[in-house]
Amino acid sequence: MYVGRFVVVGPEVGAYRVSSRSFPNRRIAEREGALTVGPTADAPETDNPYISYNCVRTAGDRAVLGNGSHVDPITEKTELGYPARDALAESLLALDYEKDDYDTPRVAGVVGEESYVGTVRKDALLVERVEEPTLVATYGKNAPESVGFGATDAEAAAREAFDLDFEHAVCAAGVARTDEGFETAVVNE
Repeated sequence: MYVGRFVVVGPEVGAYRVSSRSFPNRRIAEREGALTVGPTADAPETDNPYISYNCVRTAGDRAVLGNGSHVDPITEKTELGYPARDALAESLLALDYEKDDYDTPRVAGVVGEESYVGTVRKDALLVERVEEPTLVATYGKNAPESVGFGATDAEAAAREAFDLDFEHAVCAAGVARTDEGFETAVVNE
């Protein structure tokens, strides 16, 4: 099954995966305190604004994950003290779904004292508090749903997200809360 990009958020861990049929030549790199999705050196030239973006950023006691430019305003709002739910809802609503050929939903999550997952689609804005690992994807699974996800650290979260049984895996990122803040990890293949 092809579900596109997705986030998984659990109370203490999160993951983001790029799955793509159209733009598989991407990888995640650490850049200026963020994990950033971008084209590989051999990727064809494109003017598509949805190819490169920060997919994971941390801010104090929260980590934000998502499939596009909305990760930055969500992070900025959490830094200003917004509750995670409000930061997600306001930013997703303001940026809306992607205006591409597929009306691609934006998906995002916040891992923190209270963890949330959300999406904005052409027909809905959904934001839910997370009590157990929850997945939301751009296609097919575009409403939050419980998912079996056993990772407890960032490296395991990135690997488990990459290995989930959905088609066209490209790369994945994981984030986990620790006593010192957050740890992150990346799987590029």
